Amino acid sequence: MTKLTFLKLGGSLITDKTRPYTPRLDKLAELATQIAAATRLDPDLRLVLGHGSGSFGHAAASQHWPVNAKWTRTDWRGFAEVWYQALALNRLVVDALHGAGIPTISFPPSATCQANEGAIVDWYLPPLQEALETGIIPLIQGDVAFDAAIHGTILSTEDLFFKLAQRLHPQRILVAGLEKGVWADFPERTRLIEVITPESFEAVAASLAGAAGMDVTGGMRDKVEQMVRLVEQVPGLEVHVFSGEETGNVQRALLGEAVGSFIRR
Repeated sequence: MTKLTFLKLGGSLITDKTRPYTPRLDKLAELATQIAAATRLDPDLRLVLGHGSGSFGHAAASQHWPVNAKWTRTDWRGFAEVWYQALALNRLVVDALHGAGIPTISFPPSATCQANEGAIVDWYLPPLQEALETGIIPLIQGDVAFDAAIHGTILSTEDLFFKLAQRLHPQRILVAGLEKGVWADFPERTRLIEVITPESFEAVAASLAGAAGMDVTGGMRDKVEQMVRLVEQVPGLEVHVFSGEETGNVQRALLGEAVGSFIRR
């Protein structure tokens, strides 16, 4: 499929991660408007959208996620609470996209993915692929999943993109967050890394800081490392990490403009 692009709307972008269960509704509406404009300007663009859990799933996980190896009924209630909060944010994202006139269907990983030791081992994809072929934009999100080895796990949007990219082979993955890109000196933010390759990653890894605010799925270093491994596996793939906070940046990135930091071979 030509021009297949994955776009992640980071949890720090669409929620206030310093305040539990706090969406940024105006930002969601603005982002949806940009996505709609890009699809009108480039009718050949094919998208899979994903979003993080932000202050919804991460806050719930911090409060309710089981810590015991043998889960009790109370632990499973915590698992369900994290699912509920991830779903609550997903509904707000769907509402914003619908309000912008974007045909979207949500495919929650909790209903379609089976994990084992924290990794996806099975994902039933035909409905998602059918939606993509018909011009409906599939939407996935950071979510819980049943796990054959450890009862349950939390899958980040990067985990999902990693698995999905191996099957669908997108040309680009766009990761829109608050930061302009990947900083070599966070939190000072004076040196932006323009290009990261598998060969250069180790040299810059030590300088990559964790996420600001609550995050139970890893900080910037983990996310960049995951994308570095992915570009090694998917021929021709390029990952862009950039700021969605700057108005118009998501539309520009979708239409092919260079913004932020690049991860590529």
